[in-house]
Amino acid sequence: MIEGKWVIAHIFSSFNNTIITVTDMTGAETIARASGGMVAKADRDESSPYTAMQMAAQLADKLKEREIRGIHVKVKAASGRKSRTPAPGAQAAIKAFARAGIRIGKIEDVTPVPHDGTKRPGGKRGRRV
Repeated sequence: MIEGKWVIAHIFSSFNNTIITVTDMTGAETIARASGGMVAKADRDESSPYTAMQMAAQLADKLKEREIRGIHVKVKAASGRKSRTPAPGAQAAIKAFARAGIRIGKIEDVTPVPHDGTKRPGGKRGRRV
């Protein structure tokens, strides 16, 4: 059924940065990690899909050195009052892992859902323009 070693890739993707952490199946031991600042020179490029693809390609090389065959992906977006959809870097990273020849098991969205969190700014009468 499942041949070789499998790991979990935790992809945190906000509109300011993308962080990929690869751990073992328990999540206790970090095998490799990469962030947008490790690849991009400009701050605005840290969350771009191209940077995410480069990060995933670097991590794929490290995984192949350790003879890891496949990954399960957990995608997390920025939580709180902001948008709960992952930025475009998450999808680009998953595609780059697949192109690098690493098998992808399951893709799971682990974005926390707020239960009546903080109030929007603006007050009782809203933002007056």
